[in-house]
Amino acid sequence: MATQAAFAEANELDFTLLSDPDQTVAGQFGVTRVGTTSDKRATFVIDTDGTLIALIVSDGDMKRHAEEALECLRSRLAD
Repeated sequence: MATQAAFAEANELDFTLLSDPDQTVAGQFGVTRVGTTSDKRATFVIDTDGTLIALIVSDGDMKRHAEEALECLRSRLAD
């Protein structure tokens, strides 16, 4: 999606971001919809081997949510 592509470009990410509106990928990781409204978000940080590294959930504050996801990735890269 365009939003994910713009975010990846703005933050110089070298990995794929996925939008999962029909929850296909979420279901593969055994996670159901976090909330009943569209302002609830869940981000899966997945290692190259398919291992779930982190699940980040937030309500409303998309900027804070994105910052938490980026911090998870930055700390993983620092290890």
